[in-house]
Amino acid sequence: MTRILAVRLDSDGDVLLTGPAIRALSELGTVDLLASPSGAAAARLLPGIHTVLEYDAPWSGFRPPAVDTEAALELVERLRTTGYDRAVIFTSFHQSPLPMALLARMAGVGHIVGTSMDYPGSLLDVRLKRADPPGGGHEVDAALEVAVAAGATRPEHPTLRVRRPLPPPPDRLPADLRSGGYVVLHPGASVPARGLRADHAAAIAAALSAAGHAVVVTGGPAERELVAETVALTLRVCPGAPVLDLAGTTDLAGLASVLEAADCTVVGNTGPAHLSAAVGTPVVSLFSPVVPAERWRPYGVAVTLLGDQQALCRDSRARDCPVPGHPCLSGVSGAEVVAAVAELIQSIDHPVRTGYDVGTAPLSTSRGVR
Repeated sequence: MTRILAVRLDSDGDVLLTGPAIRALSELGTVDLLASPSGAAAARLLPGIHTVLEYDAPWSGFRPPAVDTEAALELVERLRTTGYDRAVIFTSFHQSPLPMALLARMAGVGHIVGTSMDYPGSLLDVRLKRADPPGGGHEVDAALEVAVAAGATRPEHPTLRVRRPLPPPPDRLPADLRSGGYVVLHPGASVPARGLRADHAAAIAAALSAAGHAVVVTGGPAERELVAETVALTLRVCPGAPVLDLAGTTDLAGLASVLEAADCTVVGNTGPAHLSAAVGTPVVSLFSPVVPAERWRPYGVAVTLLGDQQALCRDSRARDCPVPGHPCLSGVSGAEVVAAVAELIQSIDHPVRTGYDVGTAPLSTSRGVR
């Protein structure tokens, strides 16, 4: 059977958006995914993957590691030993597939596919080009185009999905909310310009609470302080409001479980927006235009996009907001969010979820490649 190496050396959200392309490739043979440490948790949630390999690439990420010759040679040897028939390298528009293509070629991979604006020499057997932003289609569609170029068939109705079963809701979620009936607010983001400030998130939480919604505020371990401040500010305005702090209490699969039971997710442009889409929960997307929404908005699920898409930071790819006050998002009022949530809840038949993948085989995981 054909052995395929898929590569996505990015964070969780990017990996989730590659899911439909990886499932398409899995129709051709066994697919292993090479992921970065920051994307490995999402990789382990994707259907269609046999083994997850990890590699901390020195050409990817906001704070990439120094070049580690030994680690690179270990990766080459691991790929050579496995004997991949083809490599399919998924990248965003500002990234190059060529460093990875070189390692794959050194490992003896005979057919390599990727998108490159630079001359690839003999490193790519199939080279795709993509229109400059904001063109070039959504990231999901761009990844599917690469998979099709590698021989896959494009699915008629691609959606994001996760492996089943998910873990049960965390113990901190009250019994009366464990089957749903709440709105998730996720204020943080790995890129600060794409997330919410605590005072703004608190105003949204207070408005949702006043409208009768229980609010579950989520965040990763690094976002505990932001979430704690959000909840404290909310309770200062609305003492006794049903607002729960779940920051740092779940892994990514546990967060997926929390998102799946929610009526709606309110979130910036960050991984949990795509995780919400992957479990079929509608999204109110407070989208900072530092990257184009045409490429990065939640995919395949009901979405209301809020935020000034013509703001001065548009297409700047800024990590920190370059405009005082973060006006592209801070101008979105709690009332606007409440209205968007109400509209999505009314328009969605919640028992029908799009993010299911039933009967997926257990995932084999490898941590041997650094």
